[in-house]
Amino acid sequence: MSKRIYQHLETLWQYMQMGHQLQKADAIIVLGSNDTRVAEVAASLYHQGLAPLVVFSGGHGRFTEGLFERSEAVTFAEVAKDCGLPSDAILLEPRSSNSGENVLFTYELLKKKGITAKKIILVQKPYMERRAYATFMQQWPEELESLQVTSQANSFFDYLTEDLTLDFVVEALIGDFERIQNYPAKGFQIEQEIPEEVLQAYQALKPLAA
Repeated sequence: MSKRIYQHLETLWQYMQMGHQLQKADAIIVLGSNDTRVAEVAASLYHQGLAPLVVFSGGHGRFTEGLFERSEAVTFAEVAKDCGLPSDAILLEPRSSNSGENVLFTYELLKKKGITAKKIILVQKPYMERRAYATFMQQWPEELESLQVTSQANSFFDYLTEDLTLDFVVEALIGDFERIQNYPAKGFQIEQEIPEEVLQAYQALKPLAA
């Protein structure tokens, strides 16, 4: 891989992360995926005292159908419990299969439990931070006081694992960026400003996902 391609990857990778400095919230909402390190991040945030409640949201999505025996929510909750997250601090939303359902089903769960969450921390994979933010801002039914997004935000190459390979993550990264571009017109997300250097990086990387 050329140095120029590496630079484009890091440009797009960094854009997809929000860089929020976290403050205390009413709840931590964990968006299920194929990367259980997300659950470890959520447990760490709880232990830091950033919120008293952690909601794990996710049934089976496009990356986890056939990967986990149980729902993403249950799988992630078990990982978090192994990291010391107490059961009485956990709520499960095990039905959603996409980001929009993550938002609506979690909202419905909290309302049913009589829990008011005006300040929320979202935990997601690094390259999905911005899309998670844009989706929640568009689809959460009530006005929020604050919405913060975080992840295990390391560099692109440090993120890769034996299962989350270079080819897989590049394709997922590009796909999520395209959703940032296209989903606002469909009403799924709010618009996000895209700097010119990010667009250039995307154009250079797009053939890698062809």
